[in-house]
Amino acid sequence: MIPPLVDMTPQGLADELLELGRETLKGIESLSRVDAGSIQVGFTPKTAVWQREGVTLYRYTPRVETPKPVPLLISYALVNRPYMVDLEPGRSMVQSLLDLGLDVYLIDWGYPARIDRWRSIDDYVNGLLSDCVDQVCQASGQPAINLLGICQGGAFSLCYAALHPEKVKNLITMVTPVDFHATDDAGAPCGMLNSWAMHLDVDVMADALGNIPGDFMNFGFVLMKPFQLNVAKYAAMLDIVDDEKRLANFLRMEKWIFDSPDQAGETWRQFLTDFYQQNKLVKGEVELGGRRVDLKQVTMPVFNIYAELDHLVPPQSSMPLGEHVGTEDYSSLSFPTGHIGMYVSGKVQKVLPPAIVEWLDARS
Repeated sequence: MIPPLVDMTPQGLADELLELGRETLKGIESLSRVDAGSIQVGFTPKTAVWQREGVTLYRYTPRVETPKPVPLLISYALVNRPYMVDLEPGRSMVQSLLDLGLDVYLIDWGYPARIDRWRSIDDYVNGLLSDCVDQVCQASGQPAINLLGICQGGAFSLCYAALHPEKVKNLITMVTPVDFHATDDAGAPCGMLNSWAMHLDVDVMADALGNIPGDFMNFGFVLMKPFQLNVAKYAAMLDIVDDEKRLANFLRMEKWIFDSPDQAGETWRQFLTDFYQQNKLVKGEVELGGRRVDLKQVTMPVFNIYAELDHLVPPQSSMPLGEHVGTEDYSSLSFPTGHIGMYVSGKVQKVLPPAIVEWLDARS
């Protein structure tokens, strides 16, 4: 007979409440000992090499004597801060890539101001991203660089690579949405985010709010897993309150989750309308700067990396990329983890950076 999970007798319930109180007090005591200044993120040394309109291009300090000649530029999503790729010592994708000899740059999109409400996807792709690529090419002396796009930054990188294939030597996409109307085996839309986006009146929101508040975006993400993200994880925190290292790691994640920049209103309008609602990326109907984005023009080698348990970018949305790009050199790699697990899972981080470097080395 399976014993009950909780002793439901009055004495048993009293004991359970007493133990919960003790754990809570221990948690409060541990939290009081944690120095807020010690909860650091983005710890790997880097230097700002270019800035414009609130956007900063960083170069990470190389960790080998002679880095590989073709640098890697990381383009993250707009909705969260890019330090997720460099969250903590010993579990940092950036640190691992540097240790394996890459020369790594990263775009920090910053926090859009009120004046940026009219900034468009064209401004990001043909303007800011293009300028960052040019800066890296100039600094490295290379005519083309390796580009790693993550999540929404991957969609922007696909657009850039299609419009400027001569500037991208190799393209890596990670947890990147491609087919925004992907369905499961039963024909239902994949992903709650995709379903919600179909019914938003984006024009009313963008016209009324200007920039879309980061708190609004965050609230939506939390509602996708309300129990897990509002109750379960904080209850589970009681199990680690006496371990200051694990508690600090938990707080790093919390800091990242709630550090959500506002979204430039026009970019948000275009991304929701053209990509989520009308699925123009795979249809070849996205227009930027008066030019059509044709994924068949993505002719450089492509490495598509996705998470099998991703609830934000379902694997069904990422997997079709190979059907739409024009390259004959297409590779893919999946991991049995979720969207965030791609960066914080110790198992993934042991495999992912070496896989990226091995793939790039084979095409150097």
